[in-house]
Amino acid sequence: MDVLRIAAFSKGPEGGNPAGVAIGDALPETAEMQRIAAEVGFSETAFAAPDGEGWRVRYFSPESEVPFCGHATIALGAALAMQQGDGVFPLTLNEAEITVEGRQNGGAVSGALQSPPTRSRPLDEDLLERSLALFGLTHDDLDPRIPPAFAEAGATHIVLGLKERVTLAAMSYDLDAGRKLMNDAGLVTIALVHAEGEQRFHARNAFASGGVLEDPATGAAAAALAGTLRDIGWPHGGRIEIFQGEDMGAPSHLIVEIPGERGSSIRVSGSARVMT
Repeated sequence: MDVLRIAAFSKGPEGGNPAGVAIGDALPETAEMQRIAAEVGFSETAFAAPDGEGWRVRYFSPESEVPFCGHATIALGAALAMQQGDGVFPLTLNEAEITVEGRQNGGAVSGALQSPPTRSRPLDEDLLERSLALFGLTHDDLDPRIPPAFAEAGATHIVLGLKERVTLAAMSYDLDAGRKLMNDAGLVTIALVHAEGEQRFHARNAFASGGVLEDPATGAAAAALAGTLRDIGWPHGGRIEIFQGEDMGAPSHLIVEIPGERGSSIRVSGSARVMT
């Protein structure tokens, strides 16, 4: 099965988060998709096959299947635009139905996804303490305007808001310890974020549950963050920008549009680049 390699949420000709995209007449067996994802080695590979008027999609990290992956969905939208022409493509996931839009403009290509519904709640104290210990953080490092949250938008995440950009830049943790914490808590990632302004955020995402230390751009976590900000009454003005990957040399830019209705779908968009 041919696999395209596309970096989603790129900044021009650099950065972004690489994803594998495999489009076929039918999805391979689960074990074969897991094998291909491990061989590709990116944080996720999206597998898609025609399904009625839309597409059946499953996502695999090198170590496990994940219910939803934002950057791989953007990469899939770009691939479908190149294969099928510009359009909005309905996607059936394991646990949700969403859409992705793919557009070409000259030599450039972009994508925009509509996330599954969002949900957030305050993080319980035990899981907060374990998360802080994982990253060597204290309560004094947290931004009181963004209470620690358990957040969902098709996948589950923890959101920790940090006061200082320098604290975010210094993020480090043990991969095995992170894998155990995330698997025990049913998490896909832990998102550390810093609010530079009401509509401008910097983020880093630990993805130990998938065997990856860090993702340079994470669309699912961006949607979960946006839903959390909406739930806590953050003055987002309907739109935020997230800058991610800068601290790992893979600058990425995510545009996130936030409708007013609590729990409703979040639109996450960005550029994509085909990798050689």
